[in-house]
Amino acid sequence: MNSQTVYPEKGSIDVQLTPDEALALTGVEFNGNHKIKTEAQRKIRNAFEKKFDFNTPAR
Repeated sequence: MNSQTVYPEKGSIDVQLTPDEALALTGVEFNGNHKIKTEAQRKIRNAFEKKFDFNTPAR
């Protein structure tokens, strides 16, 4: 079984992150405040879900 994800179109997604969120994604830690990184990841995941329909079977 092949579990490769196929995206129907190449392109880009736009995500607005705060400077702290962008830094958190690079590995900078904010005194144990994981909410900053979690929020950035949530924003990226939501942008992907809006751009690509993951429920449609790959062609």
